Amino acid sequence: MGKQVWRVVVAGGAAVVSTAVAAVPAGAAEGGVSFSRVQVNGGKPIVIGASKEVTVPASFRMATSHQWKFPAVFLYRGVTHERLWHAIETSDCVKVSPSVCDFNETMFFDPSVWDMRNSEAGAWKVAAEVHFKGGGGDTDDKGLTVYVKRGSRLTVNASPEPVVKGSTITVTGKVTRANWETRKYGSYGGRTVSLQFKPAGAASYTTVKKVHANGSGDLRTTVQASKTGTWRWAYYGNTTTGPSTSSGDSVVVK
Repeated sequence: MGKQVWRVVVAGGAAVVSTAVAAVPAGAAEGGVSFSRVQVNGGKPIVIGASKEVTVPASFRMATSHQWKFPAVFLYRGVTHERLWHAIETSDCVKVSPSVCDFNETMFFDPSVWDMRNSEAGAWKVAAEVHFKGGGGDTDDKGLTVYVKRGSRLTVNASPEPVVKGSTITVTGKVTRANWETRKYGSYGGRTVSLQFKPAGAASYTTVKKVHANGSGDLRTTVQASKTGTWRWAYYGNTTTGPSTSSGDSVVVK
């Protein structure tokens, strides 16, 4: 199976679409083309960190009797219909019938190469388009929403280690979030983060309490030492920020 690859050169992380995205019903044969079975990242948010390239799977079906080139699904938003993608790669047509093709696609997002803006985090719409050989084409809104989120990170430290049963354990940490404009992780203050504990020999963590980070993203709380186990922090994210969990810090209770 072959692949088609094309890249857009943009000043920022999002490019302005040169042709408007028509809001048409999903699957409508506008312009002699029908797009269906559109999926982006399995319906999950796209979480992008400060520097590493992120690849996002997508797929769609296209039905048309036109001779075509460069079919793709993409993210867009706003009255200017700005797009968010740094490169797109699609498979060749997988024939369903003489005029119907299935495609697999990969979207590439790389904050270390392209100048992404923090304001690009949030909700994006999904559209599909194709260009016709000889000119023209079709672009359809697919009625889907995908959230693009800034990655988050958590650190943890539980002390003292070991500790006498009944004594106090102090658990600290810090929550940070990817800043696409500086390409670094910065403090993410004011978050509500869950402190979780997994007893030795157990398979899963249980939330013990919720703690608010201070303005610098620092976390601090105390718990009573009752049994040996592992402590960690868990943040569940929001519409612009992805979830994260810290590594675990084990404390032996004597």
